[in-house]
Amino acid sequence: MRQAAVAEVFDVSWTCMSRLRITGNLAMKKSLFGTDGIRGVVNKYPITAELALKVGRAVGCLLQSDKHTPTILIGKDTRLSGYMIENALTAGLCSMGAHVLLVGPLPTPGVSYIMRSLRADGGIMISASHNLSQDNGIKFFGPDGFKISDAMEAEIERLVALPDADCVRPEADRVGTARRIDDAVGRYIEFVKASFPKKMRLDGLKIVCDCANGALYKVAPYALSELGAQVIPIADHPDGHNINRNCGAVHPEKMRAAVIENKAHLGIAFDGDGDRIVMADEEGGLLDGNGILAILGVDMLERNALAHNTVVATVMANIGLERALEPLGGRVERTNVGDRHVVALMREQGYLLGGESSGHIIMLEHNTTGDAMLAALRMLATLIRRDQPLSEFAKIYQPLPEAQTTVRVNGTWPTTDTLNRIQREGEESVNSGGRVIIRPSGTEPIIRIMVQHESIRKAQTLARHLSDKVGALPAS
Repeated sequence: MRQAAVAEVFDVSWTCMSRLRITGNLAMKKSLFGTDGIRGVVNKYPITAELALKVGRAVGCLLQSDKHTPTILIGKDTRLSGYMIENALTAGLCSMGAHVLLVGPLPTPGVSYIMRSLRADGGIMISASHNLSQDNGIKFFGPDGFKISDAMEAEIERLVALPDADCVRPEADRVGTARRIDDAVGRYIEFVKASFPKKMRLDGLKIVCDCANGALYKVAPYALSELGAQVIPIADHPDGHNINRNCGAVHPEKMRAAVIENKAHLGIAFDGDGDRIVMADEEGGLLDGNGILAILGVDMLERNALAHNTVVATVMANIGLERALEPLGGRVERTNVGDRHVVALMREQGYLLGGESSGHIIMLEHNTTGDAMLAALRMLATLIRRDQPLSEFAKIYQPLPEAQTTVRVNGTWPTTDTLNRIQREGEESVNSGGRVIIRPSGTEPIIRIMVQHESIRKAQTLARHLSDKVGALPAS
């Protein structure tokens, strides 16, 4: 197959695929990849050194070319297991003749930016995002900085499943090399600072910064302090085991308490790989991804900077987001859960702002993936322009009361039709007064149930009822 045809099939701009052999199995159901790469418990399939070696070989195989030696950049968060996976991936890639650039601990959006800056042919981030250190994961970027397509993931799975990758093994001095990029953190700091408005500074602001003991533990305090803020860092001493443990965007309680204790103007909490953000105002009030999208969307609408007057969110977004944007002519487009779905719609329709309730905030005029540091700086710039405390400006977002529950799956997953039927029953119960979503998690063996309703009591009661119904389902 000609190279151009290959690129068209995979919907990515990897340009080194002249040796790729496609077997007509691109529509195969993926089992190795979830909603955001490969993820699992360390040293249990699929997060083993053996599997990482095969994945590295598969990616190297896809990029083999007689005319070009591919280069892949690898970053990681602060998990101890990152060393094991990094070395296995590197060995696999080098065995296929690829060169590897190692940047060490760096947030996911930093990997996307640095690999484009260095003109690499692809990027790999080793992280399980907001999960604890017992888990890890592997996610992939094409040379344009966007996550690779479903078809590319399926082809990697096909090659991993073969006894040996369907490629020629380079011999002797044709194997690949690996080298470290020592200044990646500094490069990314300068990149995010460049997004902050010229001549604007953070002087006089006291900010609590919860780094989740993760990949932003250097970047966030340095970037904020270099712009003039007084930074109070917490969870900024990773030890390989404490990433996301009772801290960060998933557990912002300590950040909120630190804001009040230190009389700070606001607090920012990131997740382990730096693509999620939640914030707290000076009173400790929490602002999740919906609230951040509402504030950024309103600000962009008022400045006539929101493309098509549209914010992209997922089906889990709170109705309060629409209600915040509608008075200014804004609207919300919804996608399936997962930042890759948000990004796909944004690229397709030319939208600039999108994200998830969990705190993924995507600003395509700056970066190709969720970037919590960029979102934090954009929020700070908005507050400075407004000359208002966060608690005051945050009033534009009034969330509809919401209840969420989860049901752990210990055997076979219920069918999609069954879950859809239970969701419709819940929707009939709330009528037009709210929303019901029932969906399997893409990263954990659980089913998530969300109910939004004007009455929090009714939302909680219905969420428990639906959880009981899902939990009582027989294995299918």
